[in-house]
Amino acid sequence: MSTLDPDALECLAAIVEEGGFERAAQRLNITQSAVSQRLRSLESQAGTVLIVRSRPLRPTAAGHLLLKHTKQLRLLRADLERDMRELAPSLLGGSRDEERISIAINADSIATWAMGALQGVVQQGLPLEIITDDQDFTQDWLREGQVLGCVTTFKQALRGCKVVPLGAMNYVAVAAPAFAAERLQGGLTPHNFRKVPFVAFNRKDDMQTEFVGRAFGLKRVTLSQLFVPSSEGQVRAVLAGWGVSVVPELLVRGLLAQGQLVNLAPAHSLQIQLYWHCWNLQSEVLDTLSTALTLAAAAALG
Repeated sequence: MSTLDPDALECLAAIVEEGGFERAAQRLNITQSAVSQRLRSLESQAGTVLIVRSRPLRPTAAGHLLLKHTKQLRLLRADLERDMRELAPSLLGGSRDEERISIAINADSIATWAMGALQGVVQQGLPLEIITDDQDFTQDWLREGQVLGCVTTFKQALRGCKVVPLGAMNYVAVAAPAFAAERLQGGLTPHNFRKVPFVAFNRKDDMQTEFVGRAFGLKRVTLSQLFVPSSEGQVRAVLAGWGVSVVPELLVRGLLAQGQLVNLAPAHSLQIQLYWHCWNLQSEVLDTLSTALTLAAAAALG
């Protein structure tokens, strides 16, 4: 295959990342017709369709490969810009929007330890994009080439990637004191958990059922659940008396100490091991990201 047009590759990435041709055109500051033309040219060069024109738009298998290639080119440019900034700071301006470095991190890590880990790299000017998903699904973003690294529960290294253990996130079941006194006198037990609503992150989140199942030795657990797609939002919902939620102990440690929340099952907790996966490439930017995340996780998670 001949050399691929970098502008056409970034056009493909913009269509996928922005979810459509119109928004891709706005991001790239070109017309929608030019976006279509660049995509057709790239598809002609690749000899296959790269985008499925569905709702939402999605890349084909070949599109995923070229999207991953584009992300790798961004990483190379970020490494070059980092080196050039040290040698000749006046030669380089700010990074373009399409040169963002994308990683996927689970919401609970974002709400607790990960943001502090990334503070330094953001201050260095890295154009970072954080994509959030459930910790059991963040690796799908890496597998599809849409991010260069992810925090996940998946232990086995993906093809072309390396993996580093981060530590274990400790989860506890909490409720507001008034709610617990009214609905769960004596705490959470095998006999009363079905009588109260649980606040989960979203429909992919099995943290609530996994906690109850492991705590009480149950193979199948059915819960009444409410969904709040934010780790901090789950805590606010519990504080407001919406129900019970299984959340990171790190997130509610202060609220438990202050008596604003109570631990409903102090004899039980759920340990979720987290891992950092990233492409197995020689890159100072990638090494900096990996080091920042692993050090922060070691300090926070133990």
